[in-house]
Amino acid sequence: MEKNIALLPGDGIGPEVTDQAVKVLKVIAERFHHQFTFEKGLIGAVAIDATGHPFPEATHDLCKKSDAILFGAIGDPKYDNNPKATVRPEQGLLAMRKQLGLFANIRPVHTYKSLINKSPLKADIISGTDFVVFRELTGGIYFGEKKRSADGNQASDSCVYTRSEIERIARLAFENAMTRHKKLCLVDKANVLETSRLWREVVQVMALGFPEVEVNFMFVDNAAMQLILNPRQFDVILTENMFGDIITDEASVITGSLGMLPSASVGDKNALYEPIHGSYPSAAGKNIANPIGSILSAAMMLELSFAMPLEAAYITRAVEETLSQGWATVDINPDNYIGTQEMGDKIAEHVNEICLHEV
Repeated sequence: MEKNIALLPGDGIGPEVTDQAVKVLKVIAERFHHQFTFEKGLIGAVAIDATGHPFPEATHDLCKKSDAILFGAIGDPKYDNNPKATVRPEQGLLAMRKQLGLFANIRPVHTYKSLINKSPLKADIISGTDFVVFRELTGGIYFGEKKRSADGNQASDSCVYTRSEIERIARLAFENAMTRHKKLCLVDKANVLETSRLWREVVQVMALGFPEVEVNFMFVDNAAMQLILNPRQFDVILTENMFGDIITDEASVITGSLGMLPSASVGDKNALYEPIHGSYPSAAGKNIANPIGSILSAAMMLELSFAMPLEAAYITRAVEETLSQGWATVDINPDNYIGTQEMGDKIAEHVNEICLHEV
């Protein structure tokens, strides 16, 4: 099978972790006789430096013509530390989501037995955790109208949602729940926010079409607490843009490291895959970043965009085997660790071994 992949390494550690995902994908391509063609594009701070725009037209065109997008990270201190900067790397990510219609962010959260003691949470609390978050990605407060008063002393950000925006991601979440344990939790703030009350109204109506799915509702402040107290209670979490951004980063501590979590951002025609961590500029070029989130994002790409569930499963299995043998990056084990490239090598070797025995 031939597939064209847009490669957007971005800033900071983005290029390093993306390189390791490509390394693993090349092993899959060789063993399964696929042809993956990678073409790089600019986004974020490196794009601003080169073109003046965080999401150049050439990158947009590349994404549109590709079968899927593998993305690294964006962000640079020279923009983060300048509140008066009018052009920022993050604007590129928001523009890409909006222009490509990537309305649903999907983030699985899964614990690994070999890392169960690496989390700051107690092992008996997080053991067996396995849930997925569906976060709406192109609406809400991040995309609402932003205002600042003439004297600079007052600011506002509008949070706006339409019924159709809620319906399209809720449908994906319900459909996913049907393939799992048939439980869905809507996280909102319906006791305060009118947008949240619309979310509840829409989800309650849609639930009638999925009678097998047990639906419950939870305010976001309680959900943040429950994620720490009892994460095993969750199966599919559905939520709006900002709440999803916050609780998925919170959930990363369950796995032991932010560097472990993959994600997919999907629309009707395009799909993007990325680790949930940021650009971590202080670690860039030091060969210390954890590439597992990027590698598992590549596995999600194989399964969701390319209909290659077996290939995706082999990558996931290779990651688990690598971790179970004690190999770790510094974020997982600061006393005994290997580098970014070495972790990529280990996982690629395990993928190759699995393929040799089973393909």
